[in-house]
Amino acid sequence: MVKIFFKYLLGIFFIFAGRNHFENPEFYLPLIPDYLPFPDLINSVSGIFEMLLGLGILFKKYSKMAAWGIIVLLLLFIPSHIYFIQIGACVENGLCVPKWVAWIRLLLIHPILIFWAYIFTKNKSYGK
Repeated sequence: MVKIFFKYLLGIFFIFAGRNHFENPEFYLPLIPDYLPFPDLINSVSGIFEMLLGLGILFKKYSKMAAWGIIVLLLLFIPSHIYFIQIGACVENGLCVPKWVAWIRLLLIHPILIFWAYIFTKNKSYGK
């Protein structure tokens, strides 16, 4: 029962995070490293994948594949977290946190999210 709750929580988290890419693109665009081309496209594709993978994890048939997809997506986001630290953990007119918070986000929270998704890569099925 607890695993089902956390599976749904993970799915809902990613669905809402993905939707936010479209509702608040100005939040995400400055976090995309300058060396990557087409930041608008990267933001949109990230949002679409977050929503699809969040939805996919809710269904037994797609859960394992979606969990692996979430892990890959989170790994692809690492350069953005590093870039945020490199620019001083502050975006003009946007997200500003103490640098140590950005480090905690990269070194602790991000691995926890990866582990959270990894739990659902196992053959056991939880939920629908």
